Amino acid sequence: MPRITIYLPDDTEKLARKTARSKRMSLSRWIAEHVVSHAVDAWPMSALNAAGAIPDFPSLKEIRKGSGRDARRLPTW
Repeated sequence: MPRITIYLPDDTEKLARKTARSKRMSLSRWIAEHVVSHAVDAWPMSALNAAGAIPDFPSLKEIRKGSGRDARRLPTW
């Protein structure tokens, strides 16, 4: 398993150790779980729930109306 070094202010380190200990976890595991939960590659639920929330929002076709034709795109290999 890879190792990393992080630098924390003294008060932050004390708080992290205290919190990890209160959850009966090692500091390393506590930090790792926070990295995983905060470094997700997904839209937040608040953004997903907002989709379609504005009923009279124009469609993509309406938004692009009058913009002209798209330029021809190069193929991607």
